[in-house]
Amino acid sequence: MRETEVYDVLIIGTGPAGLQAGIHAARKKIRVILFGHPQASALYRAHLENLCFVSGKRDGQELLSIGLEQVRHFGATVVEEDVVKTAQEGDLFMVETESGRKFYGLSLIFATGVSRKGLGLKKEKELIGRGVSYCVDCDANFYRGARVAVVGNESAAAFGALTLLKYASKVYLIAKDLKVAPELEKELRESQVELLLGRWIKEIRGAERLEGVILDDGHPLELDGLFIELGAKGAMELAATLGVMLDPEKFTYIVTNKRQETNIDGIYAAGDICGPPLQVAKALGEGCIAGLEASSYAIKKRKALFNS
Repeated sequence: MRETEVYDVLIIGTGPAGLQAGIHAARKKIRVILFGHPQASALYRAHLENLCFVSGKRDGQELLSIGLEQVRHFGATVVEEDVVKTAQEGDLFMVETESGRKFYGLSLIFATGVSRKGLGLKKEKELIGRGVSYCVDCDANFYRGARVAVVGNESAAAFGALTLLKYASKVYLIAKDLKVAPELEKELRESQVELLLGRWIKEIRGAERLEGVILDDGHPLELDGLFIELGAKGAMELAATLGVMLDPEKFTYIVTNKRQETNIDGIYAAGDICGPPLQVAKALGEGCIAGLEASSYAIKKRKALFNS
């Protein structure tokens, strides 16, 4: 691969931590690229009034817009797509976006925030691990030859349904308003996934185990497994494939040191994905550190690999 095709810093996440990391890394005059939909950030629909130097009650969407303008001003590239796959290929890290594009870099920062959204339905929580799951990559193997459904409107659900085709005998995708890249939608429509579009789940059925669901049009669906994948591909799944260490108790957060380094050389994390307190001020501070550390790592790595 030519040197010009390799980015110095790949950043997954365009919320406060990702944008701050991008600003500090890009100011080093290196190649920086960020991935993610800013509107998916928890800040997007929030208001902020407890951040030092920011007066009054400020709209989160406005602040994110300013951050995006800043990170671009300093030379970073922003790709407003979800990342659906990560890998380490030799000395480089690879991320693949929902449109199928692949990008390579010398360092990688996870700044995705945390969210494990549920449907908020009765029996949902009590059937977790007994037919209800929030992670296709984690649990697909348990549903070989089974009838399963994935519910969600975005890339996590779409890729989850396609992945399950390798295991399950029947796969449904339930989506009220499918919002994925055209290439991904085309792949879905040409696959064996049965699309139940314009519909949602209103009831989960089962006592000791999941038995099925009732859709909002009253249609019953018998199932062995239900995967709730609301939003983008989860950071835990993306990080776990690279061998990044998660907290040993709940496997909810990425473990880092004070330099925002993970257990894998060249991989950093910042913001809510590193654990509480889930505050913008913390995310900005960790983003700053991660951006500086990742850029320093990448500069040394580029010299070693390309003698430049």
